[in-house]
Amino acid sequence: MQKRVRAWATVGVTAAGVLAGGAGLGAMGLMGEQPAKADAKAPVSAAWKVDSVHSNVVYRITHLGASSHYGLFFNPTGTLDLDPANAAGASMEITVPLSGLSSGDAKRDQHLKSPDFFSTEEFPTISFKSTGFKSAGEGAFDVTGDLTMLGKTKPVTAHLTVVGRGKGMGGDEVMGVEATFTIRRSDWGMTKYVKEGALGDEVKLIAALETHRK
Repeated sequence: MQKRVRAWATVGVTAAGVLAGGAGLGAMGLMGEQPAKADAKAPVSAAWKVDSVHSNVVYRITHLGASSHYGLFFNPTGTLDLDPANAAGASMEITVPLSGLSSGDAKRDQHLKSPDFFSTEEFPTISFKSTGFKSAGEGAFDVTGDLTMLGKTKPVTAHLTVVGRGKGMGGDEVMGVEATFTIRRSDWGMTKYVKEGALGDEVKLIAALETHRK
């Protein structure tokens, strides 16, 4: 166990690194083309599809009660149906493949995919399906829904904000959103290192999603 705990101590992904990495991926995907100026205040309506290449989910967890460790889940898929004028009718579904997990260390990635944590061979995805939207200010919403992980489904609440809007390379409408969840992993049966204090129970998930109008 000491070796595994020491592996966690080598935090390969920092908050700045995650943000910089995401920006770099976005720049590569755009091939240097400057997008149209986004306007978060513009009307947002109808159905949108998640662009997996330009989206990811960031996780944050405390290590040894002293520092924050960040990692990424790549290639989420899903849809968003959002109209601020009728938030009650909005909906969101996201599926995150755990094959795209990256903690910044290959050995730690394998440990995270093992039965100690995500048990990815048996449970290859995490998913969220909304049950309700409530306006929380301009371009912001409180979203209730069900999060399924390790074969268990539990109710959660996320805070979603519209980051901005623009035009894609093909002229299609693009909208970016961020949904922030705070969960206790033990609620889904993931308890490894919680009692020992090596890893926190509380986990923050930030789904940074670029969506295109369907």
